[in-house]
Amino acid sequence: MGRTNPTYRDALRAIRERWADFRRALRSRDQPRFDQLFEYAREHADASGLLNHANPILPALFSIDLEQEARLDAQEERLDKLETQLDELEDKLESTPLDEMGRQTQGSDE
Repeated sequence: MGRTNPTYRDALRAIRERWADFRRALRSRDQPRFDQLFEYAREHADASGLLNHANPILPALFSIDLEQEARLDAQEERLDKLETQLDELEDKLESTPLDEMGRQTQGSDE
């Protein structure tokens, strides 16, 4: 016997096809972003398929949210690292002595 429900990947493909006119109407700069959202949904298709939700758009949206959360986490980590590096650089510059003209000197050889 065959399946009574389409696979989640089939359902996701059908959703994308229904949204094709919307995608075409987007500005060209936004079309790759639209495509990326569906890529995020496909990356979680195994988990979404296990859910077997009556409305496949909901697990797709949740999958997109998960991927965007991961991107936010990565950006926050990157920002924290850059802030730490900036603080270290500022500390180093503050500890460097200045000459009479207010310029930093390379250390004291005197």
